[in-house]
Amino acid sequence: MITKLNHKKEDVSKEIYRVFQASYRIEAELLQVPFQDFPPLKRTVHGFQESTTNFYGFFKASELAAVIEIDIINNTTDICSLIVHPLYFRQGIAKELLDFAAKLHKSEFVIVETGLANKPAIALYETFGFVLLGKYKTSIGIEKVTFSLEKSNLT
Repeated sequence: MITKLNHKKEDVSKEIYRVFQASYRIEAELLQVPFQDFPPLKRTVHGFQESTTNFYGFFKASELAAVIEIDIINNTTDICSLIVHPLYFRQGIAKELLDFAAKLHKSEFVIVETGLANKPAIALYETFGFVLLGKYKTSIGIEKVTFSLEKSNLT
């Protein structure tokens, strides 16, 4: 079940933080980036509370299993983060969250980015119909890729 999360509440932001830490540790390993240098792992509970983006959670029973963070910029849905707790990998949750995000707003495009070495995420985005927009390297040397989905291509 997907629910909008009230990230302004401390207990909710602590749960978001917990899932972020578990999931992004796996991505840091995939990207071969030390945990202490990986920007998503530097986010704090307070940072989540202060965020102006929207968070939606996927629950398995009463457990927060995954989170998608969305921002709407002009006519584009920007998926800022899409994370699944490692206990819930390979259950189709990320695909459900992508589908949810793509249909949530009347924006024309959906964009998302990930690390170039994050092959599972790239495979998911490509399977979903996202196309590669470009590649770049962050200031700390992480190679990233950006994908776009034109919503008129959704089935």
